[in-house]
Amino acid sequence: MAIALSGGSTTFTSTITASPAANRAVTVPDSDFTITGNDLTQTLTNKTLTSPTITNQLATTIRETITVSATASTGTIQYDASTQAVLYYTTNATGNFTLNFRGTSGISLNTLMNTSESLSLTFLSTQGATAYYNSAVTIDGNSVTPKWQGGSAPTSGNASSIDSYTYVIIKTGSAAFTVLAAQTKFA
Repeated sequence: MAIALSGGSTTFTSTITASPAANRAVTVPDSDFTITGNDLTQTLTNKTLTSPTITNQLATTIRETITVSATASTGTIQYDASTQAVLYYTTNATGNFTLNFRGTSGISLNTLMNTSESLSLTFLSTQGATAYYNSAVTIDGNSVTPKWQGGSAPTSGNASSIDSYTYVIIKTGSAAFTVLAAQTKFA
């Protein structure tokens, strides 16, 4: 089967061909649209790829979203993982703090992640002359015990520096997570 299309001010014709092995249906939406070609280089917008196969997966530059906030680390800090990969508090910490990782204020991290997925997140805490530290970690409000680099959780912050806390959160099952954590001093 072939459909020939012509028109406009050119003398060229476009032909659409098909060789179906069974009855096939092509549905044309009731809107203006552009046909996407498999062999064309095109920019797609407003598209969702379901289970795509990506080849040549070489990343040359990765840019991450960061939130910089003139806030002091203290109390329970809500870390919305779908908002940023790095959260940076630039005001000197005023107390030890708990980090609660969640998707957003309305979406749990458990809902956001699938089993066997991981997230790498960083929290930067500015420290003054008196240093404070991340004393507890929760996910969706539930306590977790991270596995800290070197085998021990930090018991203090580092005065007059920026403490960088990195977390790899691995979802191992429904509402089940393994968290790998590290504290690094930058001064």
